[in-house]
Amino acid sequence: MLGITGMAGLAAVPDAVAQTARKRPRIACLVSYWGLPTSHADWIVNKLIDGYWWKGAHTPSRVDVVSVYVHQLDTSLLAQKVCKAKNIPIFKTAGEAVTLGGKELAVDGVVIVAEHGNYPTDLKGHWLLPRWWIYSQVVQVFEQSKRSVPVFNDKHFSYNWDDAKWMFDKSRELKFPLSGGSSIPFYFRKPEIELAAETPIRNSIVVGGAGDEGAIFHCVDVLQAFVDRRKGGETGVRSVQSIRGPEAWKWVERTPWAGNLLEAVRKNFDLKPRHFQESHFQEGRRPNVCIVDYNDGTHAAVISGTDVGWTWAGEIEGQKDPTIVSMLGWPGPISQYHAANGQEHWITEMMLTGKEPYNAERLLLSTGIVNHYMESNWENGRYSAVGRRIETPFMNMKYHSIHGPMFETGPRPPNTPYIRGFEG
Repeated sequence: MLGITGMAGLAAVPDAVAQTARKRPRIACLVSYWGLPTSHADWIVNKLIDGYWWKGAHTPSRVDVVSVYVHQLDTSLLAQKVCKAKNIPIFKTAGEAVTLGGKELAVDGVVIVAEHGNYPTDLKGHWLLPRWWIYSQVVQVFEQSKRSVPVFNDKHFSYNWDDAKWMFDKSRELKFPLSGGSSIPFYFRKPEIELAAETPIRNSIVVGGAGDEGAIFHCVDVLQAFVDRRKGGETGVRSVQSIRGPEAWKWVERTPWAGNLLEAVRKNFDLKPRHFQESHFQEGRRPNVCIVDYNDGTHAAVISGTDVGWTWAGEIEGQKDPTIVSMLGWPGPISQYHAANGQEHWITEMMLTGKEPYNAERLLLSTGIVNHYMESNWENGRYSAVGRRIETPFMNMKYHSIHGPMFETGPRPPNTPYIRGFEG
């Protein structure tokens, strides 16, 4: 198939860490909340402590979590129990966690997971999580120590574009590897393919749950993971627009490329005609579409839809039918390998190699698309279901994505009890 590499590509891209033995990096984990097994902090930090599932087998941890900071510690009883059982100190501030209570940077990597907790949501739907606030304290220690280490930031950089751009710029100024984003691009795929670099993509969509800021980010990050493989490389985003409610379906109907791709997804899953439209109506959920135009003329959209996991569909020049790749299912129940594991693999790789697993610009663009999608429906304090088209000349970044396949493969993980060091 033109423009696609299969699983054979995995053999040609060995894990960098396997080439030479390296010391175990010391990692500081800075989280907003860690009180439930379903919180991102538990998914991510637990795997850094006890290992994860990769290519059909348990992979023991290759890093040492040496410090933890929890912003909402009083309600994070699980964090307190895990850290006590594993003899990991919990520090009172983010700065103390990365200096281990001293005056200078004392760890080899930083993992920020500010995804859950009791935080307000503003009128536009931004969840005001303290990602930038925690990150800024880490940067302050880097600057004081005149040294920096790799940083992982779960999900998007920030709900605010200016904050996000500052976070990215600091990584370039201080020359430290930066990663993060959604776990879904690293999840199991059907079929198991990665688009080759320089694939001639014309238009594409992602269909998935997109009910709020956190959910739309997963979809947008999946979109960027595919479209940045296009011919000529990433050129940046020209504009973003949000359309919500019944008007979203009207946009799909009058936009042939989007309608055709959505219909191809429907047929691929053997769903009944108008499944996506009717399922929204039956379940009382508001449909929405995020429209993205790129500087090179490529068009894309995220369309909210059920029963297809996260599915990318794209028109590729020279191919009669759309290419469709789905990320399906969820590795439950809640146990040692609950939620994604591929992301923890690439966090570990970055900590060991000091190299970004993929371009951090991709995460910045995903962040910017989501931020301006949330802003699109609002102007001068007034809401409109048909949002304004926001021009984004500040997102004119260019890069070429050259990494190999990064998604999970092999048998899915078993239901294995957590390795906690305590019962329950």
